[in-house]
Amino acid sequence: MTVHFIGAGPGAADLITLRARRLIASSQTLLYAGALVPDEVLAHAPATARRIDTQRLDLDAIVAECEQAHARGEDVARLHSGDISIWSAAAEQMRRLDALQIPYDVTPGVPAFAAAAAALNRELTLPGVAQTVILTRHARRATPMPPGEELDALAAHQATLVLHLAVQAIDELAPRLAKHYGADGPVAVVARASRPDEIVLRGTLATIADQVRAAGVRRTAVIVVGPALSEPGFCDSHLYSAARERAPDAERPR
Repeated sequence: MTVHFIGAGPGAADLITLRARRLIASSQTLLYAGALVPDEVLAHAPATARRIDTQRLDLDAIVAECEQAHARGEDVARLHSGDISIWSAAAEQMRRLDALQIPYDVTPGVPAFAAAAAALNRELTLPGVAQTVILTRHARRATPMPPGEELDALAAHQATLVLHLAVQAIDELAPRLAKHYGADGPVAVVARASRPDEIVLRGTLATIADQVRAAGVRRTAVIVVGPALSEPGFCDSHLYSAARERAPDAERPR
């Protein structure tokens, strides 16, 4: 028996991996957040599978379901939106499973920031413009940020910055970010990336808060900030340069 932690992607039912689909199809217990994992993904499970919406379950209840499945010898598909590696709250579940000696594995998924970049038709790293992407979140209603990870310290790098769980605080955040990227700094907000009701807003740090309010965006959105969103004059990368000596097996620097 194995608990399969599965990244279920940003929302579009066809943005799950082949491995994820196979594991869902072979599991007799499904644990998932109903508001974030579409029914079409759950439909890959056997008709006899137990389906448990975890939205109102605490950690103890979720782990108890895994224990019961373990006792029955049934695989568990533990579905998390996006990718398991960031803000999935999977680590605390894994710690409990380690203590109970219940085996588990991890299947990655498409993260929300990647789906947002796709919706924007943008690469978040451009040669000579931005080669670093910082993924962070807002701490107003969640676990406090660790020392050294305050927003101003991160924004000071002027790298591409992607903020999760932050759109409700856009009125507060836009002026703070403008101190580092400028009031005319390019910014985008993508709500429900990859879903049929996706909303894409583009503007500057001076205008984006008004756009967010007008669109009624309050949750399930990412904020992307930085010059990579609008810089047309970046240089060509070294990757496809005609002057570069071809070495197929070597790492290809940008």
